[in-house]
Amino acid sequence: MNRLSYPQKFTLIGFLFAMPLTLVMYLLISEINSRVDFAQKEIYGNQYLRPLRQLREYIPKLQLLNYQRLNPNSNAANIGGDLESKIDANFQVLANTDRQLGDILISSDYFNKFYQKWQFFKLHRTQWSLETYDSLYQGLAAEIYRLGARIGDTSNLILDPDLDTYYLMDATLLKLPEMQKILSEIRLLSQKISSRSDDVTPEERAQLITLSGKLREMNNNLAINMEVAFNNNPQGNLRGKLTEDLKKFNSATEQLTKQLDKLITPTELVEYYSYQKESDRVQEFSFKLWDKTINELDLLLQMRIDGFVKRRQIIAIFVSIILAIVIYLFVAFYRAVMQTVFVLDEASKKMSSGNLNHKITLDNKDELGQVVGSFNKIAEALVYANQEITVLNDRLKTENMRMSAELDVTRKIQQMLLPKDRELKEVIGLDIAGFMEAADEVGGDYYDVLQQDGRVKIGIGDVTGHGLESGVLMIMVQTAVRTLLAYNEPDPVRFLSAINRAIYENVQRMKSDKNASLALLDYQQGMLKLSGQHEEMIVVRCNGSVERFDTIDLGFPIGLDADIADFVGETMVQLHKGDVVVLYTDGITEAENMNKELYGLEKLIDVIKISWQRTASEIRHAVIDDVRSHIGEQKVFDDITLLVLKQK
Repeated sequence: MNRLSYPQKFTLIGFLFAMPLTLVMYLLISEINSRVDFAQKEIYGNQYLRPLRQLREYIPKLQLLNYQRLNPNSNAANIGGDLESKIDANFQVLANTDRQLGDILISSDYFNKFYQKWQFFKLHRTQWSLETYDSLYQGLAAEIYRLGARIGDTSNLILDPDLDTYYLMDATLLKLPEMQKILSEIRLLSQKISSRSDDVTPEERAQLITLSGKLREMNNNLAINMEVAFNNNPQGNLRGKLTEDLKKFNSATEQLTKQLDKLITPTELVEYYSYQKESDRVQEFSFKLWDKTINELDLLLQMRIDGFVKRRQIIAIFVSIILAIVIYLFVAFYRAVMQTVFVLDEASKKMSSGNLNHKITLDNKDELGQVVGSFNKIAEALVYANQEITVLNDRLKTENMRMSAELDVTRKIQQMLLPKDRELKEVIGLDIAGFMEAADEVGGDYYDVLQQDGRVKIGIGDVTGHGLESGVLMIMVQTAVRTLLAYNEPDPVRFLSAINRAIYENVQRMKSDKNASLALLDYQQGMLKLSGQHEEMIVVRCNGSVERFDTIDLGFPIGLDADIADFVGETMVQLHKGDVVVLYTDGITEAENMNKELYGLEKLIDVIKISWQRTASEIRHAVIDDVRSHIGEQKVFDDITLLVLKQK
């Protein structure tokens, strides 16, 4: 410790104290936050289950109505229309819920499959026979329970750690939905039998007896489980809120199963229609119990979250008080020591200003006393060094001004060589908009649009790096492209090979390691010919579909090798009215935000898909605005270039 300065000693002691405290606080707060997130996800699951509960009530009634249509006096058609309207409305609510929670609960695929089956079922249900209708209805009903099971798995409901909330979850997610399913089957089977003139078949009687046994068993289990929940409820309020509805449901279910038990040894005429009415009554009780149970479950989960949040606040307040006391003691001790250091600091300022006669003497026996000798020895050296630094700074300012002037000239030349709006508007058949912004004063990106004798040559490229050397190489590329176009060279292999040869020799002469990606497009009467290696070309067709064209096999970096003829290829793209072509440099896709997240090609495509019906200029603005929004206050590290073409 004697070898450390006082600030180092203070820092070391503070670090050793703060490190275990920080670790314990982090683990404790993380555990509390984890439990809060766990319970919040359960609430999300209940939120999702609510609109699904309405569908469990309405959709089984459709199958019942299908058999009622056999009765000529029935108004099943009108009721069916009302049910479809209610189901569609509930699907809309469920769709909104899925949009809000689908990513959290990973449920969108299950919901979409469920919704597609409903649309198919609704469109064709009146065209099917009863057997086909039953089969497809079973598939639709199965999707309801499959989606509910998915929500239970992904929302943590199935893993609830407390007995009271666990058994409430068991009732809302498992027991009651399964019993409602059995009640729907009893109701439907009773309706089938009642609608016929002949007697019940042995198979139907056996099926009703089996369903009765399952229903009785689940009813007993539900009563037992809910009693466990009541007994393990710390607040003691569940029993008073749910007992009445639970007893009504258990009693009605028991009464229904007793009636069904008469089928085992039938001794009198059985009114199957009464089973349907009784199952309807039990079904109604089940949904009322479900609604109250899930509300109580939400309240318990929210109370759990509030308890965790309160505990977190208490911990934060306690730690803040302790930390304030420690900081106070730390600062007080530090200031007492640093008063001595202040005297040394004042002396050093006078010495650095040239006051060599200012000497200091301290009686300290610690390291501060050793510093005094060092100050006195380096006084003259400080003054001399300051004079030399002043001379060097003057030279550096002069050199910076010269380099700034050179960069400014090069930047102006670059801007002068970019295609003007007037030139772009003169291009026949295409609506074109371009954008280029350099990361430094001089950029290494390149784009150009040239028109000659009815042919349009479009180029986009990116020189490695940026700055003066990259900017000069970009100007060379533009000059070579324009020269070859003036000589009407149509062959892409010879065109790119000639450009590469010129740039390669200049790069060798410059002893530079720069090279460039370059893609060239020849456009004529709706036909686009693409050659050269660069980023992907994005095409949004007039129907909104997206095509991506990889250029990795269409060329080779310019200036990297003397001969690239064997690597050059081309591809043809037919454009139709309204098609949009987007070319870009990696300054867009690799743009970073403050969190070091890249903008990415997928996000670029998403923006283009949204705005492809606009003009080329509006598409350009939409992309650039979105890129700037992504970057935020982060520094721009690479040149940003964008070229948008739209077939007129």
